[in-house]
Amino acid sequence: MRGWPTWAPSGRPSTPSWPAGRTARSRTTRRPTGRCAARRFGYEAEAKAIQDAYLDDRKAEAEALVPTELVERTSLIGPESYVRERLAAYREAGVTTLNVTPLAPTHEARVRLIERVRAMAD
Repeated sequence: MRGWPTWAPSGRPSTPSWPAGRTARSRTTRRPTGRCAARRFGYEAEAKAIQDAYLDDRKAEAEALVPTELVERTSLIGPESYVRERLAAYREAGVTTLNVTPLAPTHEARVRLIERVRAMAD
């Protein structure tokens, strides 16, 4: 599975957690960027607008430009029941590995979120 699945108990990721905006326009690399992931999901124009706004230091605008559907397709954000449902769907689809980046203010809180996700996935 490609993308950046992330879990936060509620809300949506802030611009710094969304890789589509952070890559320099001229960057060339073999590693996929957030913009590449957005393009694979059919959001090329949106990814370019996000990147342009972010790199022009219009971060609030960049954050607002991230389509809700894209966030939902690439992230685990919401109540625990929703996260459990999405994890079950990933399992049914054959996904065996998720890259989880918990959004929490402290290291300890991030560790607790990882432990909760792991328990839900088992």
